Amino acid sequence: MSAIAGIYQLLGEPLGVESGRRIMEELQRYPADDVHTWQSERVFLGCHAQWITPESVDEELPFYDRERALAITADAIIDNRAELFEKLGVPREDRLSMPDSLLIVLAYDRWGQDAPRHLVGDFAFILWDERNGILFGARDFSGSRTLYYHRSAQALSFCTTIGPLLALPGTDKQPNEQWIADYLAIPITVDSIDCASTVYKSIEQLPPAHSFSVIDGRISLSQFCEIRPNAGAIRFKSDEEYEEAFREVFTTAVNDCSRTRLQLGSQLSGGLDSSSVVSFAVRSLKRESKRLHTFSYYPVDDFEDFTASRNRMADERPFIRTIVDHVGNIEPHYLNFPDKSPLSEVDDWLELLEMPYKYYENTYWLKGIFEEARKHGVGVVLNGQRGNWSISWGHTIDYQARLIRQFRWMQFAKEFVLFCRNHGARKSSLLGQVSLMTFPGIARMISPKKTSPSLIDPQFAKRSGVFERMEPYGPSLWGSQLQNAYDVRDDLYKRLFYWNINGASETRLSLKYGVWGRDPTNDLRVLRFCLSLPDDQFVRDGVDRRLIRRATEGYLPNKVRFNRRLRGVQGADGVHRMTPEWNGFITEVQQLIKEPHAKQYLNTAQLKASLDKLRGAPRADHVFDEDFRLLMRALIFNRFMKRTFEGR
Repeated sequence: MSAIAGIYQLLGEPLGVESGRRIMEELQRYPADDVHTWQSERVFLGCHAQWITPESVDEELPFYDRERALAITADAIIDNRAELFEKLGVPREDRLSMPDSLLIVLAYDRWGQDAPRHLVGDFAFILWDERNGILFGARDFSGSRTLYYHRSAQALSFCTTIGPLLALPGTDKQPNEQWIADYLAIPITVDSIDCASTVYKSIEQLPPAHSFSVIDGRISLSQFCEIRPNAGAIRFKSDEEYEEAFREVFTTAVNDCSRTRLQLGSQLSGGLDSSSVVSFAVRSLKRESKRLHTFSYYPVDDFEDFTASRNRMADERPFIRTIVDHVGNIEPHYLNFPDKSPLSEVDDWLELLEMPYKYYENTYWLKGIFEEARKHGVGVVLNGQRGNWSISWGHTIDYQARLIRQFRWMQFAKEFVLFCRNHGARKSSLLGQVSLMTFPGIARMISPKKTSPSLIDPQFAKRSGVFERMEPYGPSLWGSQLQNAYDVRDDLYKRLFYWNINGASETRLSLKYGVWGRDPTNDLRVLRFCLSLPDDQFVRDGVDRRLIRRATEGYLPNKVRFNRRLRGVQGADGVHRMTPEWNGFITEVQQLIKEPHAKQYLNTAQLKASLDKLRGAPRADHVFDEDFRLLMRALIFNRFMKRTFEGR
């Protein structure tokens, strides 16, 4: 709900006021409902507050609790309030109005540095324990809120965004070449394997699921949360009991994520994840006599869908309208942003993120949804981004491969036959796919190795040692099609570097537009529940994503629940949108190849080869082409380097 800042004076003399004032001035670029600071002899805390929840209105932040000698500034929405009220013995008359920051103070007073283990929600906070001389803070398990910091000989300085820290006197604004090497070498959207680093050498970030403590001038980091699949830990007697338990935990998560004093909105596609979020959210809103605003992206009108032959659909409105009609109590907004494209949004996103980015495909409609939500007075926009790895988990082919590896031959035979019958699949073709997933290591050895075009300059790669650093992570960083879905999921929860991307964009979008993106499918309680269920709750009888299909009976139309043939694909019209800008795009890439940052960091020989392949009129299907992806990422990177470090 806020941009926060903190400064801890390392030297003996009192902390001056200038640095804190400078940080708060830099945060004025974002809208705020209230701005306050607090300062002691050694510590400064600041808050640029946005009031999203009912309890946040007129919340005092930073807040100093004289009784406990604890001061806090917090960027937080805590979801498990009811649980914490009971554990902490909060009087019932105080619960309705108690702000989340005070709950964090009470949690720290009870559990000390173990407090973050007890918190569920999106949060980053800084707390000064005056009696014990400890500066303490934490970032939630998936890093949905960011917290950066800068170390100097005089002070440790913290902030939600990077710019205010760079504005402090004496901050060295040099590029971090190790981060840059990771960014350019990793072909998937991960920016770096070091989730504590940033593109700036002098700026670090608190990793997801970590807390920090500063004692006697020394900062130490500690991971407070780990998520591990534990299939079968939860056992019920019937499918109906699993469904009932799921609906209970998911209803709680959706309701908690929906807490706002403003209007409630949700992204809505034609798939199971976002539609499940919408259907559960509407049931609660009906009791409050409110309507849910839904925001759905669709391609520009003259786009011809080339994905249809691949059982995909770029325009999901036929499914979305069915959902809206079935669920009811929805104010739908269908948006196609005809004047926007991946190229037109680059400068805005670089200014927003303060770093280069790779996920250009969805930037124009994602930002557009937040702009539209603000116009309609929406404070929270729900989404189902993590649903594939939680509520709608269940991959039939990978499940069959697991059955083979577990020597469960009879169960495999049954699943194999039923899948072929349900999907009309050829047995020989399916058996080949299952075999690849059963023995991916062997498959990779005998299959021709596919080499993707590389963005990083070979000499820079050698000098930085990036490929040696990446070697232990294997397919985690290369996105191999032969990687079993169970391994992908394990990596997702084990490797914290996956989580930084969403947090950086979600935090910046919320600050710019005063709208929070919340994801109930990523709720810690939902994740732990889903990861503890037996596999056959997600895949059985040849049916994938089985739990969510069953649990949403009555919530969603059968057209959506039982759809196994068509999958939505966002951003398919990206290159088509760029048609008027295509010549300018080609010219810019031609020019960047000659520029200093390109020669120093980018694989210019590969850029020239990729450029040659894309000359001429643009084709819509170039949007998923590796050569186009390489050129777009090079353009984004080069623009960032020029605007940030040129003339340094």
